[in-house]
Amino acid sequence: MLDELEWKTRKERIDKKLTALKPAWEIVKFKEGLDPATLQRHAVTEYPTANGPADYALFVKGKLLGIIEAKKVGVGPQNVLEQAKRYARGAQDGPGNWNDYRVPFIYSSNGEQVFHLDTRKEQNLSRQIANFHTPDALEERWNRGLDSSHSEWFKSHPIEIAGLRPYQKKAISSVESAITQGKRELLIAMATGTGKTFTTVAQIHRLLESGMAKRVLFLVDRRALAAQAVTAFNAFNTPGGNKFTQEYDVFSQRFHREDFGNDQPYNPKVLPGSYLTVPQAKHTFVYVSTIQRMCVNLFGWENAFPQDGGDPDDEGDAERLDIPIHAFDIIIADECHRGYTAKDTALWRQVLEYFDAIKIGLTATPASHTMAFFKEVVYRYGTEQAILEGYLVDYEAVKIKSDVRIKGVFLKEGENVGIVDTETGRVLYDTLEDEREFASTDIEQKITAPESNQKIIAEIAKYASKHEEETGRFPKTLIFAANDLPHTSHADQLVQLCREVFNRGDDFVQKITGSPSVDRPLQRIREFRNRPNPKVVVTRDMLSTGVDIPCLEFIVFLRPVKSRILWVQMLGRGTRLCPDINKSKFTVFDCFDGTLIEYFKETTDFAVSLQKETVPISRVIENIYQNIDRDFNIRVLVKRLRRIEKDMSGEAREKFSAYIKDGDMGKFASELTEKLKTDFTETMKLLRDKAFQDLLINYPRAKRNFIIGYDVRDEVT
Repeated sequence: MLDELEWKTRKERIDKKLTALKPAWEIVKFKEGLDPATLQRHAVTEYPTANGPADYALFVKGKLLGIIEAKKVGVGPQNVLEQAKRYARGAQDGPGNWNDYRVPFIYSSNGEQVFHLDTRKEQNLSRQIANFHTPDALEERWNRGLDSSHSEWFKSHPIEIAGLRPYQKKAISSVESAITQGKRELLIAMATGTGKTFTTVAQIHRLLESGMAKRVLFLVDRRALAAQAVTAFNAFNTPGGNKFTQEYDVFSQRFHREDFGNDQPYNPKVLPGSYLTVPQAKHTFVYVSTIQRMCVNLFGWENAFPQDGGDPDDEGDAERLDIPIHAFDIIIADECHRGYTAKDTALWRQVLEYFDAIKIGLTATPASHTMAFFKEVVYRYGTEQAILEGYLVDYEAVKIKSDVRIKGVFLKEGENVGIVDTETGRVLYDTLEDEREFASTDIEQKITAPESNQKIIAEIAKYASKHEEETGRFPKTLIFAANDLPHTSHADQLVQLCREVFNRGDDFVQKITGSPSVDRPLQRIREFRNRPNPKVVVTRDMLSTGVDIPCLEFIVFLRPVKSRILWVQMLGRGTRLCPDINKSKFTVFDCFDGTLIEYFKETTDFAVSLQKETVPISRVIENIYQNIDRDFNIRVLVKRLRRIEKDMSGEAREKFSAYIKDGDMGKFASELTEKLKTDFTETMKLLRDKAFQDLLINYPRAKRNFIIGYDVRDEVT
């Protein structure tokens, strides 16, 4: 291949790329007397310029819009673009003049790689693209011209969208600033539960309004998230007083009725295939799709994420399509940290790299492969900051020690065991003829110890019972199992044990995984989020990312985790606010003797720490006064005040008003750090006041209400 001659590269590779596009470039050889007016979608070879013949000159409706410089496949084409620049300067019959360039779009290629530059802006940078542009793409880009009015629009239209929080406005502003500066890959890192989807919908509306974009692709990695996104677009109120979908088309992939809740309208508009295969300048729309579906559309099933019919994210009706690289102006990739395997990472990247568009990544957990692609975090809003500002709840950690999970299992000769046929599930009861040893990594993979699982669930039940006594409600609990394999399912075992230990009926405990044994898993997720039952859900990884369950209060790790990204995503299930239950914190149970928490302690923005007992608030205050790890203790105190804010009654507000203005604990918590800097003495005088400290502990809590609807009427058939 390295010895391949240039003429062969052009004929066998570049010509084939150009003619395979839809619409195709018609390749003709230059000859004297050639009338440019007759050239509609033509690539003219050996086209003369004042600086030598260009390998290809691209004409659209009589205009010379592009030049391609070709090299043999063994030559890297990136720097070859300099030669294309020379020809672009020498093309006297080009349609304009931009810093001495007479042709707007130039390319260099060795038949495998394509590099491109839009010469019309001096600050533009060359970039690698997946393929050549079609004639229609060049025409559209030419007709759009160098309109930079969107930059002025951003300046003249402040971000005034109802419901946006201050940090969400900063995120939107940061993206707009980066795009105005010409950046094409940018990343937003916002903690799980801080409203990335709502922020994104607002961002997209402004991009469409400004004229910056016309065709937007919103990529997600779960069908459940796609359904949530469609619902978010439908619910969004624009500054003009309309719903988003009254101003712009929002299309999606094909859904099933069960993908949406009973209280949600089921009217998603499925994107017409032609909108992908034949993009038109007149179209303005948003398309919500899973990465799995888009991967099939671009590369076919043989190169897609592995799926099967039982997978709730299965895209069995998807097919490969001829989609040009200019199909979208902007791509927003939600949960773009996805890539727990090398293949996942590669497929994510291939999909994003295929399109010649501005790419915006959204994640709570920037991974190395994410940073390598997006290059720069333009805005960051972390978990700790969100907790301190009152937009997420704090968390506590409990370690549960299990010798089996730490040390493994040693079976002695003569012990009774059950041997499972993993193909049929049949159990053969046997007596060991020799001793066997299993490492901790073998637990739930090669061997299970039912008593170990039973004792762990019983320990969780003690904490749940105490929580119920204190709050009047059983905590919604999510348990991460090690696996859900047929016939040896750890998840199934935990479901059965939970039902036995809690003893509140089958519906109280449910399994939600991607297993074919789970009926309508997306509907099960909605029931977990919105209905009284189930109270306990066992999963493996289906609920690890993106799913919004605000009332979740217990998260149990019975699954070993080594991925920092997965760990943060799993913890993120519990951080969301839930005013309906006055949620002030959530609890993490590490069933590996606290080793998971210690392992990730210094690698994430989740400052989870194991404490044998809670430090009294008076001691925290005294530590601040005595300058004992002052910054840390200030953060601890602010978190404690946030919990009080979420749990206090109106009577408590009145009592606190004797010490702080209007009894506004939220405002006091927000301002405390700054007050300690600017007026340490007076602030500490208040904090060390014994009566104030007593109120911080014994403040009147919000009462739990229970309603009996005597006049509610129902029809039952």
